[in-house]
Amino acid sequence: MKPAPFRYHRPETLDETLALLAEIGDDAAVLAGGQSLVPVLALRLASPAHVVDVNRVPGLDVIAANGSLALGALVRQQAACVAQAVRSSQPLLAEALPLVGHRETRGRGTVVGSLAHADPAAELPTVAVALDAEIALASCRGVRTVPAAEFFLAPFMTARAPDELVTEVRFPAWPAGAGHAFLEFARRSHDFALAAVAVLLQLDADGAVAGARLAFAGVGSTPVRADGAEDALHGQPAGEESFRAAAEAAVAVLDPPSDVLASAAYRRHVARVLLIRALRQAAERAREERA
Repeated sequence: MKPAPFRYHRPETLDETLALLAEIGDDAAVLAGGQSLVPVLALRLASPAHVVDVNRVPGLDVIAANGSLALGALVRQQAACVAQAVRSSQPLLAEALPLVGHRETRGRGTVVGSLAHADPAAELPTVAVALDAEIALASCRGVRTVPAAEFFLAPFMTARAPDELVTEVRFPAWPAGAGHAFLEFARRSHDFALAAVAVLLQLDADGAVAGARLAFAGVGSTPVRADGAEDALHGQPAGEESFRAAAEAAVAVLDPPSDVLASAAYRRHVARVLLIRALRQAAERAREERA
């Protein structure tokens, strides 16, 4: 299929971009990598009257690591995938990036674009929620930041206002000695995950859990932070008994969808198994960090 007719804009500055978005409002779609937007347009799942291409706007392709990590709106997924700054400062993000789409789509798709698309089965929104990332949004009214946990509102719906542009995502400094794991299950390689889990685990000197961050993809209308399971893990020995108890606490509150790919019950089962495996892997990595 072909997209419905639209007017194409190619601003060359951030100010020009924000002025366009303020003028056009709800009738505008922002084009960065296009790996989500172009198929949506082609299938006429959306028919914006205007497409605003931000690829000529300078300063949006920057990867900045200084303890924390900031990725601009035009940082390609593949560029982030191979960047030493990402691998050294945010290993959980680095582990998830190669699972996003295919190498060919990662060459154009952007990290921020995946967040703005807000697919509840996508890897990067889940990592952002697990790591307490912040989303920066700019408009003619100013700049604001939104915690990732508050940015995703519903499938393909975010807290971005029509006149705002997501300019970057910011990940806080990686905690010393933490272990991590990102696991997902799909029917075929590179398909959207039936369920996925992101884990960051910190251990104290006695091997007990000092902190945990757990988030799921594919089992809700947005990425799901497993707060109850995090609380259940805190202070417990990092072993099989506590991991299984945390997994039970996590899946007890999940409300995954049933569709042609899997039932809700099957998604809960997969989520439980993935979380136990991810906790084992994260704990082992945390022990290696402390060694």
